[in-house]
Amino acid sequence: MTKRLWVFLKNYRMECFLAPFFKLLEAVFELTVPLVIASLIDTGLENGDSSYVIKMVLVLVAFAFLGFGFAISAQFFAAKAAVGFATELRHAMFSHIMKLSFRESDKQGTSTLITRMTSDINQMQTAVNMTLRLFLRSPIIVFGATIMAFTVDVKAALVFAVVVPILFVLVFGLLYMTLPRFKKVQGALDKLLGLTRENLTGVRVIRAFGLEEREIVNFDNETGKHRRLQEVAGRLSALMNPVTYIIINVALIVLLYTGAIRVENNVITAGAVVALVNYISQILVELIKLANTFITITKGLACGQRITDVLEIPEGMEIRVVSEDPGDKETSSDYAVRFKNVFMKYNEGGEDALEDIDFEASYGTITGIIGGTGSGKTSIVNLIPRYYDVEKGQVLVDGIDVRNYDLGELRRKVGSVMQKAVLFKGTVRENLRWGNGSASDEELKEAMTLAQVSDIDLDREVEQEGRNFSGGQRQRLSIARTLVGKPDILILDDSSSALDYATDAALRKALKSLKWNPAIFIVSQRASTVQHADMILVLEDGNLVGKGTHEELIKTCDVYKEIYASTEQG
Repeated sequence: MTKRLWVFLKNYRMECFLAPFFKLLEAVFELTVPLVIASLIDTGLENGDSSYVIKMVLVLVAFAFLGFGFAISAQFFAAKAAVGFATELRHAMFSHIMKLSFRESDKQGTSTLITRMTSDINQMQTAVNMTLRLFLRSPIIVFGATIMAFTVDVKAALVFAVVVPILFVLVFGLLYMTLPRFKKVQGALDKLLGLTRENLTGVRVIRAFGLEEREIVNFDNETGKHRRLQEVAGRLSALMNPVTYIIINVALIVLLYTGAIRVENNVITAGAVVALVNYISQILVELIKLANTFITITKGLACGQRITDVLEIPEGMEIRVVSEDPGDKETSSDYAVRFKNVFMKYNEGGEDALEDIDFEASYGTITGIIGGTGSGKTSIVNLIPRYYDVEKGQVLVDGIDVRNYDLGELRRKVGSVMQKAVLFKGTVRENLRWGNGSASDEELKEAMTLAQVSDIDLDREVEQEGRNFSGGQRQRLSIARTLVGKPDILILDDSSSALDYATDAALRKALKSLKWNPAIFIVSQRASTVQHADMILVLEDGNLVGKGTHEELIKTCDVYKEIYASTEQG
C-alpha cells in the first residue's frame, strides 16, 4: 500500500492492532498442538495410560475452541478495518474526482475512473483484510514451526533449515514477476469497461444501424485480450501451490526416512516424528496461505498505485494572478465578457482548438455562436466559466481575467446549460434547486415558465439521467435549473437542439425579457436560433471568420450564408 493511502486506516488503529494480535494468539496455540500430540503418543498410548490420553484429548479440544475464538475475533476486527478503509477511500476518491478540472477528467477517461472507484478499491479492501489476518501469522507459524522442530530433534530438523529458505525464494521470486502483469490486467480492464460503457450508452444507435454483430466481435476481442493477460499472470501465480507442494512433500519423505531410522536406533520417539510431520504440514499450509496472501497484496499494491495516481492529480484550477495593464482593465470593465486574442488547445502539443479569438459582449445582450461541427463553438463558452484555460490571450469577466477569480465566485456568476441535458434522480423540484437551493416554488415555476416547461409538476419523480422525460423536456428543465440561479452570464450550449421551431422561438423571446439583464450566449448549429441575436460569432476550424448581426453577416460572411442556406432554406 502506498504511503498516501495509509491515512485512511488511521481511524482503525485499534482494529489494525487487535486483528493480528488475536491471530498471533491463535498461532501460539497451533504451534503447541504437535507437542501435545507427541506427549499423548509417547506417554499415554505407549504406556497404555487412558486417563492421560483423555486429559490430552481434552487439552486439544480446549485449544481448538480457543483457537476458533481467536480466529473469529481476528476476522471481525480485520473485516471492520478493511471495510472502513475501503469506505473512506471511496469517499475521498469520489470527492477528489468531483473536483478535477475538465481537462484532467478528459485525460483520465470515465471508464478508468469507474474501474478505480470499484474494482481497484475492492481489491485493496481484500488486500487489507488478508494482510491483517495472515501477513504476520503465516511467517510466525513458518519460523515458529522451524524453531519448535529443532527443540524436538536437531538432526531431523535440518530438513526445515534447507526447505524454508528455498520456499521463501520461490514465493518472492514469483511475486516479483507477477506484480507488473497484474498492472497490465487492470489496464486492460479499464479498456474493457470503457467499451462496455460506450456500447450500453449507445445501444439504441447500434440497433438502429444493425451493428450488433460487429460490436459483439469488438467486445469479444477486448475480452480476449483481458483474458490472455489474466492467464499469463494467473499461470505464474498458479505455479506457487504445486511447486510448494512438491518441495514440501520431498522434504516430508526425507523427514520420514530420517525419523524412521532414528526411531529404530532409539534416538527419538515415534511421538517426536509425528510432531515433526505436523510441523512440516503446518509450514506447507501456511506457505500456501502466505503465497495467496502475497498474490492478493501484490494485486492490492498495483491497484493502490492506480488509485494514488488519481488522488495525486491536482484538484480543480488554482487562481493564477495575471498581470494586466490598468488601461486594458478600465476598458474591459464596460463589458460583461471580453476575449482578447485567445488561443486554446485541449491536449499539450496538440493543435489549437481556438486561434486568435477577439470579441466583447455586454450585459443585456444576446451573443449567438454558430459554426459547423468541431469549429470551436463549445470551446469558446467553456473558457468563460474557466472549465479550461487559455494557452495565450485573456478571457475577462467584468474586466477581470477569469484566472484571477475564485472558481466558486466565477461559476456563481456564470450559468451554463451544456450540450447534454442531464437530470438527477429525485423530483423536478430537487433538480431545479441545484440552481438555487433556497428558491421558493414560485421562483421555480417562474423559471419553468421562462424555459417553456411550465406543464410539468414540481413533485414529479425524475428517474436516473431523466430517462422518463423526452429530450426536449430534459433540455428545457436544464435551462430552467440554470435560470433559477439568475446568473449574470447565461450560456446555452446547443441546449435547444431537441426543441421544435415554435418552442425554440418562444424560448428566445422569453430570454430577451429576463429582468436581471444577463449577458446571454447561445450556441447553435441552426441559424434561426441565433439570427435575432445582438451579435453573431461565426466559427470555422477554430477561427473567428465572421462577427456582426444577421443582416451584416448575410452580406459579408460566406460561411454564415452557407449555414443559413443549408439550415433555413434547404
